[in-house]
Amino acid sequence: MKVLVIGGSGLIGGDAALHLKAQGHDVTIMSRKRPGAPVLAELPFVAGDYINDDLGDGRLAGYDALVFSAAADIRNVPMDGSKTPEEVYRQANDIAVPRAIEAARDAGIGSVVYIGTFYPQVAAHRIGECPYVTSRYNTDRAVRALSSDSFRVCTLDLPFVLGHIPGTEVPHIAALVNYAAGNIPDMPVFAPKGGTNHITSHSVAQAVLGALENGESGQAYLIGDENLSWKDYLERWFAAAGNPTELEVRDDIDHPLLPNAIMFAGAGATVSYDTDPAVRERLGNFDQGRIDGMIAEIVAAYR
Repeated sequence: MKVLVIGGSGLIGGDAALHLKAQGHDVTIMSRKRPGAPVLAELPFVAGDYINDDLGDGRLAGYDALVFSAAADIRNVPMDGSKTPEEVYRQANDIAVPRAIEAARDAGIGSVVYIGTFYPQVAAHRIGECPYVTSRYNTDRAVRALSSDSFRVCTLDLPFVLGHIPGTEVPHIAALVNYAAGNIPDMPVFAPKGGTNHITSHSVAQAVLGALENGESGQAYLIGDENLSWKDYLERWFAAAGNPTELEVRDDIDHPLLPNAIMFAGAGATVSYDTDPAVRERLGNFDQGRIDGMIAEIVAAYR
């Protein structure tokens, strides 16, 4: 297949691009600027901003499939208050994502895998309450409504994703490694209440290939790997950093690295589920049980 990955400079899209390339597919990355990671910079690149550009200008022509791994989240909301979260999410998610996928359909692309989030499925009560969950729900519905017998669109709904692409450094992950190693003495050491499901970007990349090859048009697939409390999750980081620590669980203060602002299922909520075996079979039985190994890999890379 000749595959275009929109958002291929990021972790999820980048790992998907690398996996597809390794499996013999012809992969091109589209993002606002060329990826900085050397392994991604080697791939063919087309500049494109799905929010502000007219992708109906011919840039999407000639591809068989599209992996769409881009959407706005809390990191894109201006801290100066110049735009509300609702305004940011509506422009970048509700409007721009379906518009870009419509352009893919009109350009002759036959298959799309849209990278969504698990919140509309696992925290449906937050639709209409949380701007981010509401926006991702609206976007997913609009994207899958474009599907047809001749234009196959499916969604992968992901939990928290953990991964590493050599040559990249993510400030949040760098801080987490230093926190676990005991290198930030002024930061309080504890775990927030609750927990969630986690998956590695490598497992997601395997599922992306499975969805491109065998996904059903119009379907949304909830996938994941390990259910962990935040206490268990953080303690694994501490152990991997050579600083094993029994963490106290607190809900009286906000955690500096896992604040309530990113807990879109609700502060203190626990999100736990298992991937449907039928979904795993359809998507190629992507790897499971990789969280510990990925934490160890990241700690080694960052230290």
